[in-house]
Amino acid sequence: MEHRVLILAPFGRDADVIADVLAADGRQCLACLDSQVLATELAKGAGTAIVTEEALLTDDAVNLFAWLRQQPVWSDFQITLLAGKRVERRSARSIQVLEELGNVVVLERPLNSETLRRAVASSLRARARQYDSRGHLAESHQHLVERTKAQEALERLNDSLESRIAERTEELASANNRLMREIHERAKVQAVLVQSQKMEALGQLTGGIAHDFNNLLNVIMANAELIARISGDERIRSMAATTKRATERGAKLTGQLLTFSRTSNLNLRSINVITLLQGMHDIISISLGSSIKYTTVFEGDELWTRADANQLELAVLNLAINARDAMPSGGRLTIRAGARLAPDETFTSDRYVVVEVCDSGSGIPASVIARVFDPFFTTKPVGKGTGLGLSQVYGIARQAGGTARIESEQGKGTTVELWLPLGAKDMSEMKAAADPERSAAGVKRILVVEDDEDVRTMLVECLKTLGYIATEAPDGPSGLGRLAHDDPDLLMVDFAMPGMNGMEVIAQARKLRADLPVILATGYADVDISKLAEKGFTILRKPFQLDDLARAVRLGLSN
Repeated sequence: MEHRVLILAPFGRDADVIADVLAADGRQCLACLDSQVLATELAKGAGTAIVTEEALLTDDAVNLFAWLRQQPVWSDFQITLLAGKRVERRSARSIQVLEELGNVVVLERPLNSETLRRAVASSLRARARQYDSRGHLAESHQHLVERTKAQEALERLNDSLESRIAERTEELASANNRLMREIHERAKVQAVLVQSQKMEALGQLTGGIAHDFNNLLNVIMANAELIARISGDERIRSMAATTKRATERGAKLTGQLLTFSRTSNLNLRSINVITLLQGMHDIISISLGSSIKYTTVFEGDELWTRADANQLELAVLNLAINARDAMPSGGRLTIRAGARLAPDETFTSDRYVVVEVCDSGSGIPASVIARVFDPFFTTKPVGKGTGLGLSQVYGIARQAGGTARIESEQGKGTTVELWLPLGAKDMSEMKAAADPERSAAGVKRILVVEDDEDVRTMLVECLKTLGYIATEAPDGPSGLGRLAHDDPDLLMVDFAMPGMNGMEVIAQARKLRADLPVILATGYADVDISKLAEKGFTILRKPFQLDDLARAVRLGLSN
């Protein structure tokens, strides 16, 4: 009863369609006729509710708002509001409705069924955490009741037993101190859990829309590059180059923001730390704001190490945000990168790339600096931090074979150092990057399976520009049907498609042709590249440039 999904969609078949989508995940759903029925069912218990925006325009919506206002202290019931597509801004009444709903996630229709399922899953997990909090509060209340009873018993003791009273008072004081410490610790853990739930929900929502957004960027980027290559008009080529640069910046910023909000899969590879830090300049500057002066100092142009680029960006961004929070009135942030020898025998490598993040903030007290890398430890007020930032930074450095160190002095600032083993250039990657226009020997046929028509058209045009024969299919079954007729030398398939997804298409295709080379294209931010690569696929991340496509095709054909 407490984990069911209530649906308020009184017009058309929306309620039935939503229930069918969620039934695939085994969700218990109940369709409500109006807001009054919804409020009645909420009083009986529910995990989350899905409400269409037009259902709240009736007068009986006050019953729902009244129930939301009367929630117990442990409850913050989340509602998923399905809004219609808007051209103009929301009205004052519409904004007021959102305010009265409180904990609400707004999804604009039409929406992808996967987005709805993930939103519901996130809401139910958040509700489960609230039920846990309810249990903790009940336990705390029971402790307080027991303490009150003990105090009343103490008052009933005979006045002549002063020594026993004093002894019992001391015991109760000790128990009370322990109880207050437990309550304080529980409050801290609860704050961490709430923040973690928010970050998890954010990561799922951004991951859900990343695929479609990257597809849009890819179409713009590739067509701009094609225009620049085939046009003889210098003015048009200049405008195409400007468009391409803008889409590259959009793809880069989107990728960095998604890295901050998701749990990335580890993808260790050789990276140039200097290039990575230079590429982060925009997002760090935006995060710091205008009151903080941001500078960088790099030793040379290349410092190579083996790490996960996304995770390393996350670590540096975490440190920059921590530094910003330590300088509420402004200050200086300097990021340095250089090579150093191992300072002592605890380091396993001889030479290291050291990234220093130095701020002029308030500093950290010496009494707690030894604990700053501990999970859930934070010096910020409750609700202002999760205590996960520095522990994540330490974990990322350890995963890359290095470590993290910190020096701080109150009133002067803090310096955090990331020590990463110094490596050499990855010559195999440099070789793969050479001669991007060189095609494989002979004329090759490539079958493109992509459900998005614009992306599919763009891929076919790009492949033809590179000198390949390209055929296309709009979905998995069509692609499998064309496999025997087209006899392609390479199969390029999108990861996320309705009906049969990319992995299912590849599995069926390899039953027909076990030796068929495959390129798997994906716009999702959290796909585990390393596991897919182990299966013999060539992975192509969206959005990509024409040179990236050329390299991926050559690599796929060589496999």
